[in-house]
Amino acid sequence: MDRRKLVVGNWKMNGLMAQLGEVAAIGALAADHGDVEVGLCLPATLIAAADGQKGGAFIGAQDCHMQGNGAHTGCLSAAMLAEAGASWTIVGHSERRQDQGESDADVAAKAMAARAAGLNVILCVGESLDVRDAGDAEAVVSAQLLASLPDGASADWLAVAYEPIWAIGTGRIPTMEAVATMHAALRAALASRIGGEAGAMRILYGGSMNGENAAELLGIADVDGGLVGGASLTAAKFAPIVAAADGNLAVAA
Repeated sequence: MDRRKLVVGNWKMNGLMAQLGEVAAIGALAADHGDVEVGLCLPATLIAAADGQKGGAFIGAQDCHMQGNGAHTGCLSAAMLAEAGASWTIVGHSERRQDQGESDADVAAKAMAARAAGLNVILCVGESLDVRDAGDAEAVVSAQLLASLPDGASADWLAVAYEPIWAIGTGRIPTMEAVATMHAALRAALASRIGGEAGAMRILYGGSMNGENAAELLGIADVDGGLVGGASLTAAKFAPIVAAADGNLAVAA
């Protein structure tokens, strides 16, 4: 099985209806690079409108609740997001783990809820700068992955995104050797839990990926795509990342 490159933009708390033209432009970009799977995880307020503008891209959400319904004011269930037009969702992003205090168990529960509603999942893991500087990054992030991994995890519906927390939005990235070492460690951790299926699961890099560094990052053996923040807000900035993925196509699992 080949691991098709997956490049996903995470717009975070950015985007109004006025930005739907960028969604359409990215959808056209995705159609021009059909060998790469391209998506946008948008604010929930844009999902329904963006679904009609997505072109060759998919539309995803940035989070979901672990319950299907109930007294959870301000939250959105996976089924609600799917009904609005999302086909993927992110779970466990470091900003939610930090700002909303989400635990590994919460992340696993959200992933399972998303799957039950028919959504594909990008499960995020990553380390702080203190952990990196202490030399514990691979062990800590591998343990976080295993604790966050839902039952029945499969490459058919789940991808992992490694995001060094200290690199998000800073313009800093780990060395290419450090990225390669982490991605290999995460694949080994997956193999310890799901066996041969780990070879088919896509592991994305997230952390200040941009048009200048994308080709080098995407050329690393176990980097199967990117989870892209600020550089995904416009088609002009996103285009070189998608093109770089097209130049580093599927890797045999």
